Amino acid sequence: MSTSEPRLTSLAHGGGCGCKLSPGVLRDILAGMPQAAAFANLMVGTETSDDAAVWRLNDTQALVATTDFFMPVVDDPFEFGRIAATNALSDVYAMGGRPILALALVGMPVNLLSTDTIGRILAGGASVCADAGIPVAGGHSIDSVEPIYGLVALGLVHPDRVRTNRGAQAGDVLILTKGLGVGVLSAALKQERLDDAGYATMIGSTTQLNAVGADLADVDAVHAMTDVTGFGLLGHALEMARGSGLAVDIQADAVPLLDGVEGLARDGVRTGASGRNWNSYSAGVSLPHGFDGWRRDLLTDPQTSGGLLVAVAPDAAGRVLDQVRAAGFTRAAIVGRVVEGAGVQVV
Repeated sequence: MSTSEPRLTSLAHGGGCGCKLSPGVLRDILAGMPQAAAFANLMVGTETSDDAAVWRLNDTQALVATTDFFMPVVDDPFEFGRIAATNALSDVYAMGGRPILALALVGMPVNLLSTDTIGRILAGGASVCADAGIPVAGGHSIDSVEPIYGLVALGLVHPDRVRTNRGAQAGDVLILTKGLGVGVLSAALKQERLDDAGYATMIGSTTQLNAVGADLADVDAVHAMTDVTGFGLLGHALEMARGSGLAVDIQADAVPLLDGVEGLARDGVRTGASGRNWNSYSAGVSLPHGFDGWRRDLLTDPQTSGGLLVAVAPDAAGRVLDQVRAAGFTRAAIVGRVVEGAGVQVV
């Protein structure tokens, strides 16, 4: 960025968190939309708030289509582009797909940001797409009051290998591939309480592609997947529970955290979205008596480009966990189980 330009995060009028609409609001909106059941080739639509749409092309190919974009979460334009692109591609991987191309979605206040800064944002996104082995093949741009960047991401998957958030089975073990705490680190950054090591941790997590999801789709024992993003671990676990018609137990002590996050959370660093998340879905979640508020904040902490939550048959859990860690997700851990019942219980 030019020294004469404002900070990117200061231009994000919505707070720069890229937070989703709450699950309750989103369900109400989707309930009023025309139903897509009449389209026989639509394998995945809006029914269970899954990560992407899936359209069957033929007997061996299905198209995975998704889009994601948000306002700046960091001031470095190149890193902002990388984070936004990684986050968008994650939804393809979460369905078991492999990306084939992306389109850029660009909204920029051209009277405030230089073409060099805007170019750096796009270059950051393109670098991630190159790492994923795909082109940015086009897109659309507008002059907007605040910076917005993201992708339309398209991928392919075998129709028999699509993984949704509704395929979990009773007895499945839940694996989380990344540590939680991106929202806390982002809040600390805005409060100027994040040191260089914490910033590096945040960038490292948010720019790590969830490409292992495409490999996990080839494992028969993997029954369901979703990525943990704006609704936090509890919100996305609840979507999996509802979609599968079962319940989820989360073992709070087993949930991995990013370096430095616990100390910040204990000191009261949190995002406003974590509280909004809890208010939206708390009726579906049971917490232990006397559960610490800071721990609840971490379980509802919105993740930008968070990890995958994977439901896997118990006899294959160790093998799948080893596979995930071998792919570079060193913090991956078993965090719970799928059981009979409804909702989410933190134990």
